[in-house]
Amino acid sequence: MAQEWTLSEKREAWHMREEYAVIVGLITPQVSESTAQEYLDELEFLALTAGAHTVRRFVQRLEHPDHRTFIGKGKVEEIRLYLERHPEVGSVIFDDDLTGKQTNNLEKALKVKIIDRSTLILDIFARRAQTAQAKAQVELAQMKYLLPRLRGLWTHLERQRGGIGMRGPGETQIETDRRLVQQRIRALEQKLRAIDQQAQTQRKTRGEWVRVALVGYTNAGKSTLMNLLSKSEVLVEDRLFATLDTTVRKVVFGQMPFLLSDTVGFIRKLPHHLVESFKSTLDEVRESDLLLHVVDVAHPQFEDHIRTVQQTLVDIGAAEKTTLMVYNKVDLYRERYFDRLLDERTRAELEHELAERLCHTYGEGFFVSARTREGIEQLREQMSRHIRGLYLTRYPHRIRAW
Repeated sequence: MAQEWTLSEKREAWHMREEYAVIVGLITPQVSESTAQEYLDELEFLALTAGAHTVRRFVQRLEHPDHRTFIGKGKVEEIRLYLERHPEVGSVIFDDDLTGKQTNNLEKALKVKIIDRSTLILDIFARRAQTAQAKAQVELAQMKYLLPRLRGLWTHLERQRGGIGMRGPGETQIETDRRLVQQRIRALEQKLRAIDQQAQTQRKTRGEWVRVALVGYTNAGKSTLMNLLSKSEVLVEDRLFATLDTTVRKVVFGQMPFLLSDTVGFIRKLPHHLVESFKSTLDEVRESDLLLHVVDVAHPQFEDHIRTVQQTLVDIGAAEKTTLMVYNKVDLYRERYFDRLLDERTRAELEHELAERLCHTYGEGFFVSARTREGIEQLREQMSRHIRGLYLTRYPHRIRAW
């Protein structure tokens, strides 16, 4: 029997304890097969973070997405037959954003939940949000994402023919929903402005402190490094977006104090509305004096991750900040890419060549392992030099008081 999904039911359906899903990606002239597979690896990790186990991948090569169903008719039929044979699968997750019309057509054809990448990320953020600010930011992003898709999602209620006398209840419902969503957006924006004013007041009361912020791709190890540098207990999980709310700790190197912030991780294809909604949280990044860009150097696509973070910093107006590159998980890098038979000298030469290339491309950086503490002392020493230089420039009287 076909499953019908209303707008409210879609939101409730996300909260099932365990789900099975298939994921779908496209190979286009702009996306190679290897890149598409790497995107799907990340999508599978996102699905797992949201509580869904991926049981099958579907990939199609197209010049451009189909405007009706994103993928071609043949691939839709292939997925439909697979779902008929595997009734335990309740979701099909696409690696790109879908229009309301595409979502509606796919749900009619496949009779299961259709989820796109942005919806999946928004759901993870909604689950992870703890504070009133984070919850409001996520809901605002959800509302902004839903608004332009309402018409496509409500097409089953519209009249088939236009013209005088043909205005029906479907269109009335669309307009009602649109007004409700717009009202909720305005209310959330007003609430966030009030929260942001409070946050600005709190930042002003911190006085004359140098501020350091950890930024990086999600799951790069920022929170682990935060715990190591600040001797605190920030949540650490092998999941994407373990940290949503900015955590600020006072840290003292010797007698030199500063503020260290752990921020939300970035990701490719991050929903635009999510970046907009989290701009007030990312004020910690914009107002920082020094950024530590944490990179999972063991990830096969870590340079793509670096470029994603750099672009996000441009989007939030923080690209010109002084930045130290921190190439984390160097121990895992050796395990994955060095043959066990390599002698120590050859390993050292290979690491030196990699370090020189990365330094030439991305600027000053350090190889560390937050897990084994390798390289942490060198990082602390360089951080101390930068922070002391900032105090000398901005608050020289603070140094005399130490």
